[in-house]
Amino acid sequence: MEQTKQQTNLEEASSKTNTKPRASWYQSVWRWHFYAGLIFAPFLIILALSGAVYLFHPQIESYLYHDLYYVQEEQTALSPTAQVEGVKEAYPDGTVTALTFYDDPSRTTEFSLMEKGQMSSIFVNPYDGKVAGTLNNEEKFSEIFKKVHSELFIGGTVANRIVELAACWAVILLITGLYIWWPRNKASLWGTVLPRIRSKGRTFWRDLHAVPAFWLSVFILILIVTGLPWSGVMGEEINRIATSTNTGYPPFAQAYGDKPESIVKTKDVAEDVPWATENVPVPASTSSGYEPLSLEDVSYIAQNEGIQKPYTISMPQGDKGVYTIATADTKPGDNATLHVDQYSGALLSDVRFEEYGIMAKAITLGIALHEGRLFGIANQIAGLMVCLGLITLIISSFIMWCKRKPRQMLGAPNQPKDKKVTKTVFIIMLGLGIIMPLVGVSIIIIYLMDRYVLRKVGFIKAWLY
Repeated sequence: MEQTKQQTNLEEASSKTNTKPRASWYQSVWRWHFYAGLIFAPFLIILALSGAVYLFHPQIESYLYHDLYYVQEEQTALSPTAQVEGVKEAYPDGTVTALTFYDDPSRTTEFSLMEKGQMSSIFVNPYDGKVAGTLNNEEKFSEIFKKVHSELFIGGTVANRIVELAACWAVILLITGLYIWWPRNKASLWGTVLPRIRSKGRTFWRDLHAVPAFWLSVFILILIVTGLPWSGVMGEEINRIATSTNTGYPPFAQAYGDKPESIVKTKDVAEDVPWATENVPVPASTSSGYEPLSLEDVSYIAQNEGIQKPYTISMPQGDKGVYTIATADTKPGDNATLHVDQYSGALLSDVRFEEYGIMAKAITLGIALHEGRLFGIANQIAGLMVCLGLITLIISSFIMWCKRKPRQMLGAPNQPKDKKVTKTVFIIMLGLGIIMPLVGVSIIIIYLMDRYVLRKVGFIKAWLY
């Protein structure tokens, strides 16, 4: 009997000893999750709201700009050259830089016009050549929400880096959140994969936060990852990897002659260029006794090469410039970027989706998914649900925190007593920081602030720790 008692006591002591490291791990991960959420939640709400609206910008703009976008369809349309002449007559001080043709015969032709350093969109009735109206590009609905989504509407490099930082930290929030959620024992479905909707108080808000987060985690991660190619730091790194591994865009696809040496990139001279071909070098036109092509000729080349509408023709820049025919807003498989000699009409470069490397193909599909145009309205609705779900997670976590935190204190999770666990988790976080450089920089800054500043100021120390 005595031996049985001793064995039971030993088992209980062993169980408590084994529980302590697990508790330290939980506490340490929870602290990272808590502070990351507290700092970046406002930015994530802005990204989710702006992204949800942007998903439906085609429908919204069709309604807002109906009088600019649509005209009465007639039998015969004017030539592109005649339409350009109408724009030049209406805006004699402007320069037409590009024009876009749509597959809807009732759509106006959209011209990009540079006038006094300002880029505008001019909408022309293709049947009578009259200007239906104009929009300042920066005031266009889609551009406003794109700027909010990518630059917090403030604009500039700093805002773009903040957005990227928030997106990267959202990945860490998902990872740490899944660790916190993961059942430690035989848990029921309720509170684990299904919310306890009849519960009240903190339990209700905890389940409203944790359970949807589990179900949405993969979709939120996909949404974040597919947006990173546009980011400043990670985007450049992705582009560098794609280029160095030959899994991105082909360095040059040509129809005639040798590959020309060029430092000019396609994104610098053309509009509506697919992500995968933004950095394709631009060849030069040769003026060996040829007259410049008309826009009708370039349109014929686009049709003859099977370019799907909507596509944009960007005008040549200078005597050596080329016509660029590009389409990026169609289905990913229809992506095309063509450079045409402005004199001879020769195809100097022709890059299609089929010629992309595997990484460029994956990113192109991801971008279409992110923008809600990969599989139509269902894609838009799915994206909307993920955005609304993310907002729900953030609001429920805020309410849960308010219910838990003591007055006049931050209410952060206690620091774990096991210093080895704390250091190990910190090293893991630094490892994630290597993958996401901005996260790594921010972790180092947080560490230095915590060690040398925050702990030295009395009232901050009392509030935080």
